[in-house]
Amino acid sequence: MHREPKLERFNESVLAKYQVYNSIFLTLPFNDISKTGALLPLFQDICEKGFKKNKNPSEIVESFFKKYHENPSEEEKNNLLFRFIQFIERQVVLFDAIEDASFPIVNNMDGRGTLRNVKEEAEAKNKTEELRDYLKRFKVRPTLTAHPTQFYPGAVLGIITDLDKAVQQNDVIGIKKLLAQLGKTPFFKKEKPTPYDEAVSLIWYFENVFYQSTSKIYNYIQQNIFEGEDVGNQVINLGFWPGGDRDGNPFVTTEITLKVARRLKRTILLNYYRDVRKLKRRVTFEEVDQIMSELESALYKGAVSREDDLKLTIQDFKSKLQKIKDIIIERHNSLFLDEVDDLLNKVRLFGYHFATLDIRQDASIHEEVLNEVIKVSNEKGANIFPENYNELSDQEQIDVLKNANGKLDPEDFEEGIAKSTISSVYAMQEIQKKNGEHGANRYIISNCGSVQGVLTPFAFLKACGWEKPSVDVIPLFETVPDLQSAHKTMEVLYKDPVYSEHLKRRDNKQTIMLGFSDGTKDGGYLMANWSIYKAKEMLTQVSREYGIKVIFFDGRGGPPARGGGKTHQFYASLGSGIENEEIQLTVQGQTISSNFGTKDSCRYNLEQLLSSGVSNEIFSKGSNTLSDEDRETMNSLAELSYKTYTDFKQHEKFIPYLEKMSTLKYYAKTNIGSRPSKRNKSAQLNLKDLRAIPFVGSWSQLKQNVPGFFGVGTAIEHYEKEGNLDKVIQLYNNSIFFKTLLENSMMSLTKSFFELTSYMQDDKEFGEFWKLIHAEFQRSKAMILKVTGYKRLMENEPAGRASIEAREKIVLPLLTIQQHALRKVQELQDSEDKAALLEIYEKMVTRSLYGNINASRNSA
Repeated sequence: MHREPKLERFNESVLAKYQVYNSIFLTLPFNDISKTGALLPLFQDICEKGFKKNKNPSEIVESFFKKYHENPSEEEKNNLLFRFIQFIERQVVLFDAIEDASFPIVNNMDGRGTLRNVKEEAEAKNKTEELRDYLKRFKVRPTLTAHPTQFYPGAVLGIITDLDKAVQQNDVIGIKKLLAQLGKTPFFKKEKPTPYDEAVSLIWYFENVFYQSTSKIYNYIQQNIFEGEDVGNQVINLGFWPGGDRDGNPFVTTEITLKVARRLKRTILLNYYRDVRKLKRRVTFEEVDQIMSELESALYKGAVSREDDLKLTIQDFKSKLQKIKDIIIERHNSLFLDEVDDLLNKVRLFGYHFATLDIRQDASIHEEVLNEVIKVSNEKGANIFPENYNELSDQEQIDVLKNANGKLDPEDFEEGIAKSTISSVYAMQEIQKKNGEHGANRYIISNCGSVQGVLTPFAFLKACGWEKPSVDVIPLFETVPDLQSAHKTMEVLYKDPVYSEHLKRRDNKQTIMLGFSDGTKDGGYLMANWSIYKAKEMLTQVSREYGIKVIFFDGRGGPPARGGGKTHQFYASLGSGIENEEIQLTVQGQTISSNFGTKDSCRYNLEQLLSSGVSNEIFSKGSNTLSDEDRETMNSLAELSYKTYTDFKQHEKFIPYLEKMSTLKYYAKTNIGSRPSKRNKSAQLNLKDLRAIPFVGSWSQLKQNVPGFFGVGTAIEHYEKEGNLDKVIQLYNNSIFFKTLLENSMMSLTKSFFELTSYMQDDKEFGEFWKLIHAEFQRSKAMILKVTGYKRLMENEPAGRASIEAREKIVLPLLTIQQHALRKVQELQDSEDKAALLEIYEKMVTRSLYGNINASRNSA
């Protein structure tokens, strides 16, 4: 069947439907937002024309009221602006639902990067056996992270799901009712969520999406690539951070960690129970029915009991299903065998843990905890660590840490971070007993930059009576200097007999996490990505030398500035010099709902990740390796970009600009996540302690997207001025890695809209700084177009560009309102007699964040 181009499919299935359903939405009567639907299109038109005439946001807002209202009061103006905000938030939801519903139409579900395509390509190239061998050891692990910037409450998520179905069925009456419901449903939370609330929200995706999509992928691999034989490998497993991620979140407690682990177990048991109930209606055969009843009863008790009294072991569960399978094959003509296989595969994939709950803490906190542990344990006569530990040499400290043994008691510590850290180790032991080892067997150290940084939590594990801990200790290297020395840190550990023995017990595998988010904040876009690439090469080399299989876990956010963008293309670009038998990455914020929010999008994007690993290993062997000349060009571009970004970051107006001209401080006032926006409690803003989400998100709200391009233009322009632009073009043509970097940067540039803030160029304090940013934007855009040969940004992704343009158009009035409110806040800042009005405008800024965050889908 002939398929229309992707852009046409997008226009017909998404844009055209949105225009129809939005016109219905605009006419619906809502008690608290009356006439908004009629006025909003007029305001949008005023915004579009106003920015073309170089008007500032406040002038645009005032011209609207002058044209369409008769002398409204300040209160009437603000009330309408708040109603506009409410309406636009719901328009974003409508667009999301339509785009999600159209996903399998816009995207070719059997096309390039899907498993079917991989299978057919392997057959065509006589590489089916090679593919099977690789799939026996290759894994993909998406890890849903804590503190999402996705803020929709459960009721709204339910409406989105129902809208999705109604749109697929073209149920106009149903859509109209759901839109009316949407208009009357509260969007924003009055209180911040707890880490447990966040966990429950994200477990919804496991329960309703990943459970089905992941098993379908596994079933396809088993039936179509392995011809019904056991794969012998999970291929896909899941990770989870909410409730275990203690890095800078003072609200995560041991009780919450245990509670989240229980919730994960109960959720998977409930899913198994539902499947057993369905299967029981089919396999009604003699002997089989009795086993099914036993399973149903055991799973029900396990799912609903608060005492976690599940008597059915995971081994017994698998053996009973295998027995059912054998009976059906031998006596009942293999009736409903696929359904039994499906459940058996799910048990293999998810066990009783569903997803691995990672524990994470910052290396500097571990230092603080260690000092407290030394003090308390010596007072108790435990003598696990010497009192003069901090005066010892590096090697002496390493010897102390690796040989630590004992039985620390959390109750010996006062309430605080030391007690919490020690009790978290005992929590991991408890979770492993109840959910299986994969329930919690990873301890991640943020901002790790030394051997002691890795060994300190290792020492805590052993000092809590865990002589041979069944835990992977995972350093997270984030800053440019830490990335550059990461291989030296790991070599010291690999050489050490005690740590080497630990790795033998962990199948000689070492997981290492690399942080795109803080790396970009520290070193800029090109240098962060290149530093991670080179770190992976060096870590692969040193790991292979010592017989260790290194596994890279990428700390990615949603946007290109935090390692997002075309993720699968990035993994397909890695050469043979980088270990690639597992793809592990964090997924957070709107990226969860946009990439994995429906069964279709989840399956498609997981298959893209799987195929990227296969493509790199089997179909592109060695072809992605950089030549010496290309490597020299890439290195030089990164250095030039790094200097440009570092100079920019050290500009005297950098921090003041973020504080005064952006929405940075308002992120802390939103109720979209439980953790603070920075790692310390200091009133003074410190870039090092500032978290990547508010940092990148604030630039996104300004529509400047600095972290996704700053320094790129200057670096390429340097080559052009030297008459060597052809070297950059050669690098672009030869390297999928560099091509992916530029294409992701193009996404950041496409989402920028400097007309929104062009009024800042006349600001006495920040005018020159704004011009500096704008000049680099124009430079980066011009240089990237020259290198790619495109006439416009994202020329090779017309459907993606169309989606961005549609979303940006929807939120343009919202951005205008936000900037207008920010300007009013600055005007009223020192007016003591107008404190009430100042509070209203600050609330307006905060409320405007939500719609912009969700419309961008990968803004933070």
